[in-house]
Amino acid sequence: MKQKLEGAVGKEGQPVSWGTMAHDHDVYMMLVESALEMEDLSELVEYTPLLEKLAERDSHQLYLAIAKRARGALHRLRGEFENSESCLQQAISLFTDLDTRWQCGRTQYELGKLAQSQGDMSTANTAFAEALGFFEEMGAKPDQVRVQHSLKLIT
Repeated sequence: MKQKLEGAVGKEGQPVSWGTMAHDHDVYMMLVESALEMEDLSELVEYTPLLEKLAERDSHQLYLAIAKRARGALHRLRGEFENSESCLQQAISLFTDLDTRWQCGRTQYELGKLAQSQGDMSTANTAFAEALGFFEEMGAKPDQVRVQHSLKLIT
């Protein structure tokens, strides 16, 4: 998948025979989200700045928030907890302004992982519970299962 996505970067978006072709924003967002899911530090380092740059250039608030969440995870994986917290809070603020509740839940989950990395199980529990609330409200079953698993690990 990564090779196919990377091959799409920089290609003209139109015309295509059916639908639309993903633009660089979309491709980098998918690469960043994949790297975040796998907690792949090298790919987060590679793709997060590219997504951030395009999102800032074009004032694309959703992708900027996704990049901030990825940067928060990147800092967490490096043990840079203060920077991680700052980026994740920026992401939460942007997602809240956009009323993207699933994205808020995913970011609360990242805040829980950050607290867990710091040994703060009380804060982790609170963040995971907030994430679970978003996911239950929306019926996002796979995300609910992931958060419930994380909650069981800390209780």
